Amino acid sequence: MTPAGAPHILITGFGPFPGAPANPAASLARDLARLRRPALAGTRRSLRILPTLWEQAAGFPSTLDAFAPDIVLMIGLAARRRAVSIEWLGRNHTRLLPDAARRHPSERRFEAGSAAIRRGGFDAAPLLQALAVAGLPARLSRDAGGYVCNALAWSAYGWARQGGARRLAVFVHIPRPRAGGRLDRGRMLRGLGNLMVALVAQHRLRVAVAR
Repeated sequence: MTPAGAPHILITGFGPFPGAPANPAASLARDLARLRRPALAGTRRSLRILPTLWEQAAGFPSTLDAFAPDIVLMIGLAARRRAVSIEWLGRNHTRLLPDAARRHPSERRFEAGSAAIRRGGFDAAPLLQALAVAGLPARLSRDAGGYVCNALAWSAYGWARQGGARRLAVFVHIPRPRAGGRLDRGRMLRGLGNLMVALVAQHRLRVAVAR
């Protein structure tokens, strides 16, 4: 964290995967990393576009240790959904689907002997409101699916919990952007920018309370 109290934000998106040769999560993550907002002044932002590989999710805690962010904002594509979804849970399972390299995970559970779920340690209501202010349909999801997105959420939520209240990690699923409607790409960028501002405010409050 910077001396002025502005957090370090790691923003991630995914590259292509079967069924999505062009992944809009990657371009939105890039735009968020350079978004200019007064409320984001002083924040340090890092960007990581992840290959959609099972091994990337398994090694994500090491990536997080290397970047040492205060806030992790992960963006993934759920093309069939009709609302931007904030993933409340990471689940300790997979459906054994092939990744971008056509590889399958070797086991259905990510960590044998661990709990079935990990909860995101964030306050969801301000995040949903941030998306709604931009006119986006938004919901709190309790099922991040059985693919690499869920594996990343599982890894990141566990990493954040180990760091106590000062760490925030949030996975957000976006529908495929549709020009001219409520899921227009520009509207989606505004909403995700609002969400990032809300995360910064939430982090600052936690730091103040912990002092």
